[in-house]
Amino acid sequence: MTGKHVAVLMGGWAHERPVSLSSGNACADALEARGFRVSRVDVDRSIAARLAELKPDVAFNALHGPFGEDGCIQGLLEILNIPYTHSGVMASALAMNKVKAKAVMAAHGVPVTEHLIINRRDVGHEHPMRPPYVIKPINEGSSFGVLIVKEDQLHPPQELTRDDWPYPDTMMCETYIPGRELTCAVMGDEALGVIDIVPKGHGFYDFEAKYAEGGSVHILPAKISPFIYQEVQKLTLTAHRALGCRGVSRADFRFDERPDGSGTLICLEVNTQPGMTPTSLVPELAAYTGRDFGDLVTWMVEDASCSR
Repeated sequence: MTGKHVAVLMGGWAHERPVSLSSGNACADALEARGFRVSRVDVDRSIAARLAELKPDVAFNALHGPFGEDGCIQGLLEILNIPYTHSGVMASALAMNKVKAKAVMAAHGVPVTEHLIINRRDVGHEHPMRPPYVIKPINEGSSFGVLIVKEDQLHPPQELTRDDWPYPDTMMCETYIPGRELTCAVMGDEALGVIDIVPKGHGFYDFEAKYAEGGSVHILPAKISPFIYQEVQKLTLTAHRALGCRGVSRADFRFDERPDGSGTLICLEVNTQPGMTPTSLVPELAAYTGRDFGDLVTWMVEDASCSR
């Protein structure tokens, strides 16, 4: 594959544009160091014409969020017959819709939270479910638009009624699961290690905790019982297969191991386009198995195909 022409797709116009630019440039740097011919493509709505002009051998999809992660760009690449990385049209669309993804995962035995679908404009002074709970957009990533409602809050978050609310009106309201934040990735057909994420100075694993330097501590391997560790790996692989994912994906979990807790292990979601920034989790998990960043992105290019 060395010498092949790889178009690294990054940027776009979703809320996660800055993360995508960071991911894309890091991947482009690593691919160039491995001898690939790389075109860095800041995606806009003329992307079809741009790709037709470039005629790359492979498209490395480093986009995050709507359009880049929800099956849209994947469909375009299928039409243009350009092999691409990560999951295909159906799996991307399915995983991006948190409600549909939960239904599929639950049908395959992956534990998920109870939830309701609400219109954010209907939220007034009455809680849609008993606190604590979480309200989040159905199809955003990087914790954009996520609101946590604590037990002592008297009414739902009034931010939802703002006229300048930047996310869709349809939101998901789900039971809040206290405890530890665990994550695991799949590479091909292999579940990698399990990381215990400890946000520093944050109420939860929000955008700053994810991407700011020192925003969180990653404990790898997670200091949990061997049974729970293996269960996270098994459920990650099950969710990956159930949704039809390809290449690399990452599943996020909550584990309530408090002395008075329920012992619940819940899968929150599967990310088909995990971050590839310097602070991202998948490169760290790959490194734990002996694959450096260059190995990881090279494998992803070699794994690229159409009809995924």
